[in-house]
Amino acid sequence: MPRSLKKGPFVDPKLLKKIEKFKSEKDKVIIKTWSRDSTITPEMVGFTFGVHNGKEHVPVKVTEEMVGHKLGEFAPTTKFFRHGGKMQRELEAKAAQKEREKMGQSK
Repeated sequence: MPRSLKKGPFVDPKLLKKIEKFKSEKDKVIIKTWSRDSTITPEMVGFTFGVHNGKEHVPVKVTEEMVGHKLGEFAPTTKFFRHGGKMQRELEAKAAQKEREKMGQSK
């Protein structure tokens, strides 16, 4: 369920202070934040945020299209590891075979 319009968007007050502090150095500074739930506002356009994904800070350059979304949407928390099994091994073997053939032809 979306947030009530009368409340307005949530933005961490500490994040707003950091934005005001670095307003003159927009492109040079990466603003680190753990506030993934903060909504991107028009004042944030042009800044680069280091959004924490649970392990590290992922750099997110804010553009106009991102306004209204949350910072956490642009810093994935999980890394996809391909599915395993017999089919995957067969695909990898075919790819390795093609690579060997390609190397043999180039000699």
